[in-house]
Amino acid sequence: MKTQIKIAFKLFIIMTLLTGVAYPLCVTGISQVIFPLKANGSQLKNGDTVIGSLLIGQSFNNDRYFQSRPSTVDYQTLPSGASNLSVTSKKLEAQFIERKRLFLKQNNLKDSAEVPSEMLFASASGLDPHISVKAAELQVQRIAKNRSLNASQTEQLQNLIDKVKESRQLGLFGEPKINVLALNFEMDRLFKSKWQ
Repeated sequence: MKTQIKIAFKLFIIMTLLTGVAYPLCVTGISQVIFPLKANGSQLKNGDTVIGSLLIGQSFNNDRYFQSRPSTVDYQTLPSGASNLSVTSKKLEAQFIERKRLFLKQNNLKDSAEVPSEMLFASASGLDPHISVKAAELQVQRIAKNRSLNASQTEQLQNLIDKVKESRQLGLFGEPKINVLALNFEMDRLFKSKWQ
């Protein structure tokens, strides 16, 4: 009986060292070498200052920046989640109408303009960092006006959208999309603006 206990204890120590120490250290080391940006939370830095993660949406209320999709949790990671309002909810309908009205007004668009759905509804997590290419393009004129950009600079801004556009996953899944944090950061670098 004592021999079996000794064997079990030795096996416990060996497996703890293998799966609890050696394996995590090996995986961490490999990930730091192969893809350090992703291994460190996809942090975007301005010099030594971390300004955000490319994985988590942020609020950009300044008219000089592209706006993110709405968030039911005010972009806080705890607790993340959706509103859980049903399609028949009057509250959801009111949010939809108000968000559409604000987007049209802020971007000086006609009432008949089609607003991309991600600008009207929050994501399931409330933290989605992406918008569609169309949603970004609809905001260009507002930003150009608020940054006093000339026609050439406005064209540069339009080209920047194409530059930061993320393709479909594996070339098949989803739609091309724009990471709002990356776009706003690159826009400030392009026009040599101070980060908000």
